[in-house]
Amino acid sequence: MLSQPVRILAVDDVPDNLFILESILADINEYDITCVEDGKTAIEKVVASPPDLILLDVMMPGIDGYEVTRRIRENKSLPYIPILLVTAHDHSSLAEGLDSGADDFIRKPFDIDELMARVRSLIRLKHSLDEQSEMIRQRDDFVARLTHDLRTPLVAANRMLSLCLEDAFGTPPDSVKEALSSIITNNENLLQMTNTLLQVYRHEAGHKKLICSAFSAYTLVNEVVKELKPLADEKGIDLSIKALSVDGEVQGESASDSYWIEGDRIELRRLLTNLLGNAIKFTDSGYVAVQLSINPKAEHVPSAEAVEIAIKDTGPGIEEEAQKRIFEWFYQGTHMKSGSGLGLHLSKRIAEMHKGTLKLESEVGQGSTFTLMLPTASCA
Repeated sequence: MLSQPVRILAVDDVPDNLFILESILADINEYDITCVEDGKTAIEKVVASPPDLILLDVMMPGIDGYEVTRRIRENKSLPYIPILLVTAHDHSSLAEGLDSGADDFIRKPFDIDELMARVRSLIRLKHSLDEQSEMIRQRDDFVARLTHDLRTPLVAANRMLSLCLEDAFGTPPDSVKEALSSIITNNENLLQMTNTLLQVYRHEAGHKKLICSAFSAYTLVNEVVKELKPLADEKGIDLSIKALSVDGEVQGESASDSYWIEGDRIELRRLLTNLLGNAIKFTDSGYVAVQLSINPKAEHVPSAEAVEIAIKDTGPGIEEEAQKRIFEWFYQGTHMKSGSGLGLHLSKRIAEMHKGTLKLESEVGQGSTFTLMLPTASCA
């Protein structure tokens, strides 16, 4: 027997139909039935207190069952709720119901045994998915705690190793110094991966809150370019930044007064550092160019205009199949320099949290261009 009752929401504009459903299901002690007579009220009930199962009439005045289903499925804040569509009309579309997000379909007058079997089946599905979600939550919580706890000993170890290199405990042989330098580098890489994994978890779990302020995107990009320029110089790669006005003219010193956006400066700096760092990492010759421009007809962002930041490199390019998965969590690709597969996933999450977009254009042998588009309107 279940420790908690299964909460079922029945929706039908005909009170007699609700009476029949309630009479059938109320005989089961584990079922707690709530009845409403219209789609608008049903949506409000679901948002306020998500049930475990919805029995939903298709043909209702106002908001019909198909639209109720679509709105519930579009609400990403809701947990998964099985939806069983119920209809008395032969012309009701099974395909439309399933495409809108319903899980099953039954016609009236229904056989009681068939109805109960479908209800039990959907409740089993709900419990199974809830158990999987809980396991994933526990796993992610464990990873977050582990990565958080790893940071302190890594930082402490590197500090002690650095003191050894500074001859704080005597002068070690050159071979020992070389080994210590290698250990420090590996620890720093591990620390960076640990920090990225922790940030990914915070974003995925919804624990990350943006601290928004207004600032110039050009100023931020210029800071990141200056910070990473030594890496480009070390590889002999030309690293440049160019700012274009709306009419396409190159701007000079005045660029720092343009491209104003509102967002979390630290998170956007993390995004840009990752994109630019990757471009330098995967480019062995040629250049990495950053271009800022104003897109006056921005799509998929909540503002009429958007700041567009394109990072183009002359690296090896990315195969078409890999491009489809490049932003997936832990997707590493096949390149020998590929990292943990976390950075680009985190970058896209940061862009989306700022109501922006991050897209890739690439051709094997011709390099890649990552384009970040951010609205000029305020972020939530």
